[in-house]
Amino acid sequence: MKAAIIGGTGYGAVELIRLLKKHPNFQIGTVVSNSQAGNSFSDAYPHLSGLIEQPLEKFDPKSLSETNDLVFLATPSGVSGNLVPQLREYGMKCIDLSGDFRLRTAEEYETWYKHSAPAEKYLNEAVYGLSELYEEKIKTAKLVANPGCYPTAATLGLIPILKSNLADDETIIIDAKSGVSGAGRGVSLTSHYAEINENLKAYKLGAHQHIPEIEQVLSYESGNPITVTFTTHLVPMTRGIMCTTYVKLKNKLSTENVHQIYDEFYKNKPFVRIRPVGTIPATKEAWGSNYCDIGLHVDPRTNRLTIISVIDNLVKGAAGQAIQNANIMFGWDVRTGLGDMPMYP
Repeated sequence: MKAAIIGGTGYGAVELIRLLKKHPNFQIGTVVSNSQAGNSFSDAYPHLSGLIEQPLEKFDPKSLSETNDLVFLATPSGVSGNLVPQLREYGMKCIDLSGDFRLRTAEEYETWYKHSAPAEKYLNEAVYGLSELYEEKIKTAKLVANPGCYPTAATLGLIPILKSNLADDETIIIDAKSGVSGAGRGVSLTSHYAEINENLKAYKLGAHQHIPEIEQVLSYESGNPITVTFTTHLVPMTRGIMCTTYVKLKNKLSTENVHQIYDEFYKNKPFVRIRPVGTIPATKEAWGSNYCDIGLHVDPRTNRLTIISVIDNLVKGAAGQAIQNANIMFGWDVRTGLGDMPMYP
């Protein structure tokens, strides 16, 4: 099958290219970049010279539908909301890596993203693509909203304890840190080398667009309206996300008790690895892979659970999870094409 990619020169797109190249069931189809149409993909990424000489093309929904079986949209927010309806009119299956279809209401989207929302028809059609939770819905989906990188790490870390009804859901604090690639390839003061090197920045306090996405999933899964304190930081590394999450427990539990809950919850989910008691994951240990690694610790003095969840923001937080969702949509094993071990050191 052929998979098209729209937004062909961003980090999400080049990671899709890397993973799809090794996928046994997909060929790389049309690669769309309106800004660089006519150039080769390797012009944008010279490390792929002689490997991927794919021509970059302009967006043409009719042509895409005639030559591809699936479209990945790796565009900035506010773009795919206009493109997906055109693709769906031609019956194309779409996986959107931006935030345009993650939130359930137009009002909430416009409040947090500061763009006009997509048509309500498509907001209702979209299935939220957190692979480990919504596999059954993804199987029949025609439009999948791939989760954000921070929400993937944060929600996978929190869901088991919330669904067990053993946590006080009014006490959730998420301290999140990301590498600079999460800011995209565009030039900005935020990701300027002199600004980020040997520096640590908190940003978008109380205003990050991933806050409603996290709260939406946690509220749905717990059955209670949940609000979280969510603080993001930019750290001077290229890849990786670590979410350090704190939540008060309702009853006295040990780390071993909580570990058993998580082991049971994720026992058939190959891309979530629960670390043994006493070991805590580091971002480097998930580098280049589709794994989410989770470490757990209950402080007996405070009866507070600390959850450490780490992912590669470009793989499990973007392209890898998108391919995992594509595998589910086409009825393949979720691990297909995603068997890479983490790169280390």
